[in-house]
Amino acid sequence: MPGLFDRLDKEIKDSQKDGGISPLDIAKLPPSLRKIMRVMLRELQLTYPRICEVMDAMPEQDRLTHAELDEALAALSEQFWLIRIGEKEKAIYKVNLRRRAGSTLMAGIWSSLDEKLKGNPPSKPK
Repeated sequence: MPGLFDRLDKEIKDSQKDGGISPLDIAKLPPSLRKIMRVMLRELQLTYPRICEVMDAMPEQDRLTHAELDEALAALSEQFWLIRIGEKEKAIYKVNLRRRAGSTLMAGIWSSLDEKLKGNPPSKPK
């Protein structure tokens, strides 16, 4: 019979698969993807035509061509930074705000706690 710690450990592992973003991850993005994410974070949801309008209103040195924009939006969607609903001109993009796991520290904490509660000494990590 699975215990509370087993269920919590499974929940943590499942949520790690969901993707999403963290603020530190944005800094690691290439400049073109970072520009789009900064725009998206201001609104959280934008239609494709509105993203094009915002991009066209940027200073010339910061603009992306429509081909570059399409490529960047596809990359961000594939990496689960953005959620795309619909296709092409009718697409709506939403920021995926689910928490992204930033550390593997939690990986063994539940088993260590469980072993301590049972009175067994925890095994050393490899």
